[in-house]
Amino acid sequence: MFRPEFISLLQESVGEHAPVVLKALETEPSVSIRLNPSKLRECPFPEAEPVPWSPYGYFLKNRPSFTLDPLFHAGCFYVQESSAMMVGHVFRKVLDGFVPGVQVLDLCAAPGGKTTDLASSLREKVGNRFTLLANEVMRARYPVLRDNVRLWADDRVGTVSRDPSAFGTAPLFDIVLADVPCSGEGMFRKDPEAVKDWTPELPAFCAARSRRILSDIWPTLKDGGVLIYSTCTFNHLENEDTVAWIASGLGASVIDLKDLAPALRLGSGYAMLPGLVPGEGQYVAALRKHGDYIPTRMADPFMLFRAERPAAAADIFPMVEVDRETALHYLHGDVLRLPESAPLGMITITYKGQALGPAKNIGTRCNNLYPKANRIRMNI
Repeated sequence: MFRPEFISLLQESVGEHAPVVLKALETEPSVSIRLNPSKLRECPFPEAEPVPWSPYGYFLKNRPSFTLDPLFHAGCFYVQESSAMMVGHVFRKVLDGFVPGVQVLDLCAAPGGKTTDLASSLREKVGNRFTLLANEVMRARYPVLRDNVRLWADDRVGTVSRDPSAFGTAPLFDIVLADVPCSGEGMFRKDPEAVKDWTPELPAFCAARSRRILSDIWPTLKDGGVLIYSTCTFNHLENEDTVAWIASGLGASVIDLKDLAPALRLGSGYAMLPGLVPGEGQYVAALRKHGDYIPTRMADPFMLFRAERPAAAADIFPMVEVDRETALHYLHGDVLRLPESAPLGMITITYKGQALGPAKNIGTRCNNLYPKANRIRMNI
């Protein structure tokens, strides 16, 4: 199934744990979600078990049809594999050293899982006194990031699509998360194409690309600010070797995060390896840029980079609560029939108290204004 070069590099990178990882990659992936604590505080799935390293994460017993769950479309939870939640855990640890007003850049943000995790952590820590800018350089991937941020509905999060070199040289950000494009070894279990796409040259290519990205963005991280570096791959070229290069080549000190169980300490970072944890795999390290940290706000990144932000317009319309069947028909784009008691004009369709989107009730019928691009396409 796997190329000999991959197995050799895995053995070189994780040592005695390689056989465990290889065996795990041939099993079914686990299923996990992370709640949006601004909308939902209790897990809606029976028999779910908490993810120990995330206050909002849950393992599910099986994979339901998320497409047919109106709460998913309302942004009440995000489907995220559990290893990726370790990045949010590291973020919460380093966030303790910063004051309200903190400015954060999620540099390679699509599809938005880590962005929404950071947003929840920031809001619970400092209220609305933060700025989180989520960037995705690939234009084809940007819409899904924007849609997921819209669903999360935190107005202190903005989205942009810029090359890392286009952020300039002004030190704007207290924390930068760089979940860089990688060789995707952590995708092998759920994406057979990732296995086919892997070549012996790919890890070195990705490592070089990561260093270019980090060099471009480095001036925008304040002196004394924190870089969180992560990948969803296992090899040392993209992980430990790149962290060592950041420290020596860009000028930073590795932050000792102590015990991050069940993550395995590898060099200056931490690895979530399949077989040792239920998830698909993640590597993360945190580094502090050399220099004295001064918590000043030089400019508003939202205005400076013309960020798009979630619109709250639907909240001003009267709410009309519907049952699950009607909610699914609304999300499918169908014409709705509402009770005669429903107010006329613009309304917000809600399910279990959660806003799904706008509609216009003209009495004889209700015009469905749910965005066409987001509608359910499967039969309901």
